Amino acid sequence: MLRERHRPAQRVAAYRCAMPAEGEREQMWDDDDPDLPEDAPPYWFPGQHLPEHARAMGLTHHVPEGAILDFAGRLDSAKPGHRIAAWALLVMFGLPVVLAVMRLFYVF
Repeated sequence: MLRERHRPAQRVAAYRCAMPAEGEREQMWDDDDPDLPEDAPPYWFPGQHLPEHARAMGLTHHVPEGAILDFAGRLDSAKPGHRIAAWALLVMFGLPVVLAVMRLFYVF
């Protein structure tokens, strides 16, 4: 049976790092956020990253345009994979516009 370690030095020896005291752990995991309304859906549900004007137009994450907006809204610039995805989206949507403008200059 494991014995309890009450003194801080014993906790460090057991876990190889300093463990927070009992009261500190409760403060770290306190999930009560007074800014959010009670009936708000969780932020990880799809469609939560759409701009307000897109929602006013009736876009949701179920339609292709709304799904792309929702995907782009979830990208985090601190993560390298998300930056690559953002550049890929920029090329994917920008290249046809550049080619159409080049075709117009070629015709005239």
